[in-house]
Amino acid sequence: MSEPRSDNLTLKESFERADFINKNALILSSWFGTGLFPKVPGTAGTLAAIPMALVMNHLGPFFGAIFLVIFILAAVWSSGITERLMGQDDPKEVVIDEVAGFLLTIYLLPLSWLSIALGFIMFRFFDILKPFPIRRLERIGGGTGIVIDDLVAGVYASLSINILFLFL
Repeated sequence: MSEPRSDNLTLKESFERADFINKNALILSSWFGTGLFPKVPGTAGTLAAIPMALVMNHLGPFFGAIFLVIFILAAVWSSGITERLMGQDDPKEVVIDEVAGFLLTIYLLPLSWLSIALGFIMFRFFDILKPFPIRRLERIGGGTGIVIDDLVAGVYASLSINILFLFL
């Protein structure tokens, strides 16, 4: 593995210096380069999560839960490595946390274009607004801190959508 870096590097510079395992972590944490999207990488990462949400939904509740747990663990791992390699706290190029949060939002919702659209809108709303305690959770640091705030935003979004569906 590459040594921890104390200087701030771009994703590209980090990739060039990384070994095979760390290159894979960089690719995964940027959700295959989606995090390089200019201006709104988090929104791009959430949009890029939709195909994965469709796959997860087809696994059913039990295997979907197993998939989600494994995905979250991979998100924490890859985000932590990327943060260390780039020498930055929660680099903007890391968008796998948005993917994990969106997957949690969509998990167990009835699959439809309405639920996907609402999931996208509500997740981005809570991820950007960061109501209590989401903003505090970012302070945890490392891969866990990068991912956990998006997971709580996903819980808020999912609960909001489920409440909304009670009235539709």
